[in-house]
Amino acid sequence: MTILYVLVPLGLVLSLVAVWAFFWAVDTGQFEELDAASVSPLEDDLCPGPPVDDPVARVPSPSGPDAPPSGSPSFP
Repeated sequence: MTILYVLVPLGLVLSLVAVWAFFWAVDTGQFEELDAASVSPLEDDLCPGPPVDDPVARVPSPSGPDAPPSGSPSFP
């Protein structure tokens, strides 16, 4: 029964936070133009940015006495 002294105020606080978050989202325009987000991936970019470097290509190959010889697969 004493757990109700914790759960009821906690539920009220969480409910107030949810109501506040909803009104904040409405005031900041989060619900404007709901269809624009679903169409934007389908549109072509008019001016694409610079090419992105491939991070995998920049990884150095292992070297040293424990490294496998080049061209051979490395199996454990």
